[in-house]
Amino acid sequence: MISMRKEKTRKNADSPYEEVIRRNSDKVYRLAFSLVRTRSDADDIYQEVFLRYVQKEPAFQGAEHEKAWFLRVTINCCKNFWKSPWMLRRVPMESGEMADAAAKKEASVYGMDDSSAALIDAVKRLPVKYRVVIHLFYYEDLSVEEIGKLTGAKASTVRTRLTRARRQLGILLKDMQ
Repeated sequence: MISMRKEKTRKNADSPYEEVIRRNSDKVYRLAFSLVRTRSDADDIYQEVFLRYVQKEPAFQGAEHEKAWFLRVTINCCKNFWKSPWMLRRVPMESGEMADAAAKKEASVYGMDDSSAALIDAVKRLPVKYRVVIHLFYYEDLSVEEIGKLTGAKASTVRTRLTRARRQLGILLKDMQ
């Protein structure tokens, strides 16, 4: 009986964190994965984002503010990841069967079948500034103005990046066929 009370008390104490993490975990992971391109690196960034949340305990003004905070922190963690000395010296080792297996795993992250893996691969080949706007626009359903606020860019810049990203995706997908 005592152990059940302790368990209930512990669950109630953790529930505010757990609920916020549950609400935001998918979007944080998808964005991190989209920007860093590997599952293990996305896992690291995912953990870093929620560690920052627990350490800082920000007070959110609403659901939109909460979503914006998590997306902004995820983008910042990804930028820090790409600037790290480790990434500056790292050489990818994926080839052949490993690359095919990784592509199938990546498709499952987005809930897509194998036929959509080409699209994911093409998005991964885009420069970071284009991957960010594509992900936020299509996967997070943010408006151009909201993306501009998150990335610190003007709305016109976001529209230009979306247009250029779509054009590059078209070229990449045509080349892959």
